[in-house]
Amino acid sequence: MNGSTGSGTGTKTDGRVERGNQTRRLVLGRTMDIASIEGLEGLSLGRIATELQLSKSGVFALFGSKEELQLATIRAAVAVFAESVVAPLKDVPPGARRVRALCGNWLTYSSDRVFAGGCFFYAVSAEFDARTGPVHDAVARTRLDWTAYMEQALTEARAVGDFVEDLDVEQLAFEVIALMEAANAQSVLLGDTAPYARAERGVVSRLRASATDRGLAGLDAATPRRRGELSDTP
Repeated sequence: MNGSTGSGTGTKTDGRVERGNQTRRLVLGRTMDIASIEGLEGLSLGRIATELQLSKSGVFALFGSKEELQLATIRAAVAVFAESVVAPLKDVPPGARRVRALCGNWLTYSSDRVFAGGCFFYAVSAEFDARTGPVHDAVARTRLDWTAYMEQALTEARAVGDFVEDLDVEQLAFEVIALMEAANAQSVLLGDTAPYARAERGVVSRLRASATDRGLAGLDAATPRRRGELSDTP
């Protein structure tokens, strides 16, 4: 009898946990889109509860404060970004081809509007760049992590002989990221997809300028994920 009661209690608890997880996913799906358009300051527990027809107390129980909601939204966006940009590279070995594919994934992530306002992190970086506090620090960490990932991809490509030995990895990563973010900004502002093709051509041109013969072959072997919007012309 005691075993039966315990089993029932466990089932009820599991059900509540799963409902809480579902609500959390629902909330974060909405907050990521809001933040990509209006910024993280556009988030509030009351607004989310109203828009999603949830109880404010229930949303409060999940997140506790506006700041925690903002931080949870950033963490959720990192997971979405990783799934869209990084995960597709799992079977691509280090080299120039991987670097170009990484850039192509980022441009597709932005142009496909995985987040309604384009690149989530570009939007919230502009919002919090001059502020202080936990949210600023979380946003800054995403920038540092992304830059470090790009630099790592370039360093690995140089190590396998795809780029010249004296390659300035930090400079090239900075230029490539700047080109891609410029495309995102112009496309979001003007509602135009043409900047992505321009960014793709600029990125490839910059990579080719520092590539060895082996690296050039790798760059030529890598094609954008969506032809027609992202140019594969060197």
